[in-house]
Amino acid sequence: MFIGELKQDIKTLPGVGKKTREDYENLDIRTLEDLIQTTPRGYEDRSHRICIGRQNDEAGSWTNTFVRAESVSEFGPGRKNVKIIVRDTENNQKAFLMGFNRTYLSKTVFPGAFYHLYANITPYGTGLTSAQFELKPVREEDIMVAGDMLLDQGILPVYGLSGGLTQKIIRRDVKSALAKVPFFDDEIPQSLMDKYHLMPMDKAIREIHFPTSDKTLKEARRALAFREVFYLQLEAKRRPPVERRRQAIDGRTYDAEKRFIESLPFELTADQVKVLEEIRKDMSGSESMNRLLQGDVGSGKTLVAWVSALHAICDGAQVAFLAPTELLARQHAQVADALFRNTGITVAFLNGEVHGKPRQMLLDQLKAGNIDLLIGTHALFSKDVEYRNLRYVIIDEQHRFGVEQRRALLEKGIEPDVLLMTATPIPRTLALTVFGNLNVSTIKTMPKGRLPVKTYLVDDTKRDEMYRAVGVEMQRGHQAYFVYPRIDDEGNSDLRDVITMYEFLSTQKYPSFRGALIHSRLPEDEKIAILNDFSAGKLDYLVSTSVVEVGIDVPNATCMVVEHSENFGLSALHQLRGRVGRSSLQSWCFLAYEKTITEDGKKRLSVLRRTNDGFEIAEEDLKIRGPGELAGLRQSGFLHLKYADLEKDVSMMATARDEVDNILSSDPGLLSLDNAVIRRVLGLKN
Repeated sequence: MFIGELKQDIKTLPGVGKKTREDYENLDIRTLEDLIQTTPRGYEDRSHRICIGRQNDEAGSWTNTFVRAESVSEFGPGRKNVKIIVRDTENNQKAFLMGFNRTYLSKTVFPGAFYHLYANITPYGTGLTSAQFELKPVREEDIMVAGDMLLDQGILPVYGLSGGLTQKIIRRDVKSALAKVPFFDDEIPQSLMDKYHLMPMDKAIREIHFPTSDKTLKEARRALAFREVFYLQLEAKRRPPVERRRQAIDGRTYDAEKRFIESLPFELTADQVKVLEEIRKDMSGSESMNRLLQGDVGSGKTLVAWVSALHAICDGAQVAFLAPTELLARQHAQVADALFRNTGITVAFLNGEVHGKPRQMLLDQLKAGNIDLLIGTHALFSKDVEYRNLRYVIIDEQHRFGVEQRRALLEKGIEPDVLLMTATPIPRTLALTVFGNLNVSTIKTMPKGRLPVKTYLVDDTKRDEMYRAVGVEMQRGHQAYFVYPRIDDEGNSDLRDVITMYEFLSTQKYPSFRGALIHSRLPEDEKIAILNDFSAGKLDYLVSTSVVEVGIDVPNATCMVVEHSENFGLSALHQLRGRVGRSSLQSWCFLAYEKTITEDGKKRLSVLRRTNDGFEIAEEDLKIRGPGELAGLRQSGFLHLKYADLEKDVSMMATARDEVDNILSSDPGLLSLDNAVIRRVLGLKN
């Protein structure tokens, strides 16, 4: 059978009750297929003995051995922590096991007793210590008789956890699910299985969870990754273009666009002009546009979206502009209203807070076609929202929306043109390989007169100097952002928070300047009022969480301070830096970090000090954070890659694409015997 046929509920497995099922649902696991398709995030190699002190070899920092407990003691506030001193039975090497908040260990581990130890051991001072370990009691005589057998538990999978789920529970349930299937059928044509020497599907699925060796694990992942990218490319290539019955956009559109551009107080960049031509060509054709617009922060993507909206509006259609947050949606609505005020275009804003008669009046006008451009958040695809002629959908920060959310909006129109925008650039080779038939436009040039933001890394010795530099800028009449990773202390004084730091900045550093505090817990109206005051120059600085990461455009802001910058991803830091440098004024970004930062962490931050190029930063972010996180690809709905690696498997994706092209050109109906398996798989998907 195919893995896609395993539609049984997860609760059919022995031992999976209501609570366990809820925990699985938090991981988006509801069926046996979901469970088996859940790939381990790592593995524990317990196939051979690794003594304490010998773990820094090819096996990494983990040890797998037998130990004798020497002492057990409690320490710390409330004596909630347990320190266990153990010695390896083979080489007599000592280690300190630190059980933080594991008080039960003092009642289950006894001096003089023997244990099987699996632990991540690291040097600390002159000794070896571990805070991540498992201890299982064994008898000394069993070690003598069957030691190797007791140690050899094979290579065990490590899964993501939720709620009360443990590795033991998930491993048990995966084994139960696999036991229900006598044999998994291959899903790739036999000719390709032979050509690329792919491991059979049945063995690959079982090996990916419980590998017998590193070699078979690599072969299993390769086979499953090829299957994944093959069908990703196949479905994209087989998706037929949608023919729409509409007239080509006439000269009125171009005249309106020309007048609009001429009314702007600045010139468009060469990249903006080029992208507009690409969009115009798409929208003038008979097929629906499906285009991704990527551009660095401050490059003018949103202006391109507004200009392109004229194409649809002048053709008698309506436009929906979807933003990920109400804050950003309101700002877009304010900008659009100002831009289109003298054009005769009707702009409206809709969110979930609009109720009663005002909402009904707006919906009536929308359904009658009297609203040309509707801007908002998730409310745009609510059930009661009806458009008269929705033909153009613009989605800002597209990776923040799931595929189902986007589909709900698109279904409000009849195969509308779609423009997806992202300020987190995707390396072009990846974009072309991964997104299949999705066209990609890129804006790299910045508006004229912009100066690159100067970026500095700040440790404790330079923090006062940083505060003085920001104070000088505010004395010049410019503005600043201070960004922190959390809202309040939450009992952890190691991380600065916005509430504590706002008090510190307003009373000790900048008592003569006007500041405000903004974070996600504030009511939307209060956040909007604060940002409006900041935009109007009534405030000198903002103390904020990362809610200001996208969409905030204040040309007079010249300083961005990010505390605990080592806790942010490169792309997030680049987005925050993009809140300044939005005019001809010289701007500065200060990335403050703690003394506990690793050398690798400093290297990551140095990337931002070295370059302002978002595309180069995106490449580095891909290497550091790994596939699936960059630009939210795994969450975006475009990709749900479980096995393929966006960085390492680009050539495999290209190979799969070529094979798909060959199959569809030689056998478009998939009628050959070799391609019969593809028909079966596609039939199952449909």
